[in-house]
Amino acid sequence: MLVTKIHRDLDSILDELIDNQQVCAIFQNHSEWGPRALGNRSILFDPRHNDAKNIVNTIKKREYYRPFAGTVMLEHADEYFEMLQLKESPYMSFAIQCKPKALETIPTLVHGDNTCRIQTVTEQQNPNYYNLIKGFYERTGCPIIFNTSFNLGGEAICETIYDAIDTCNRSLINHLYVPEDQEIEIPYECIRDKARLANPENPDPCN
Repeated sequence: MLVTKIHRDLDSILDELIDNQQVCAIFQNHSEWGPRALGNRSILFDPRHNDAKNIVNTIKKREYYRPFAGTVMLEHADEYFEMLQLKESPYMSFAIQCKPKALETIPTLVHGDNTCRIQTVTEQQNPNYYNLIKGFYERTGCPIIFNTSFNLGGEAICETIYDAIDTCNRSLINHLYVPEDQEIEIPYECIRDKARLANPENPDPCN
């Protein structure tokens, strides 16, 4: 049986991201809107993985060449990126030139023109997401997380917890982080065995 595991505590999702090199997702109360995700409806991965782009594009069922972005703790942004007069990039609106440290540490997020579309984040802006990246940094030395919108190719970003679980059911996203301070009721009855989901004799109770 292969089912998605719901994580409510930070340490367990960090174990999956770091120790087990798993593609994970985060779902929080705040909705996302627009052509990006900012840590409330995001798919996350270890940006140090040399084949991260191919792995996540395959899971999202989209073209192999599609690029990705990263979220960096604001206080470390200047170590990796040419921020110049830019104080922050909280909405992932800019493609910024990368410094050699980024090329060495997160090459899978660097575009062909040596830029990276980044989001900076502070604890005040998004406490749970910031603390996830901070925990990742404390364990790996890398203050950046691979971030892409929580959806599959051609679909809208997940809006409800039912959307999130359905997306996990239909993909190889096997770990979903719903921070414990989020008052979100988890419909555990909707978590399906991925192997059985493709069988038309087993209808999905959440649709």
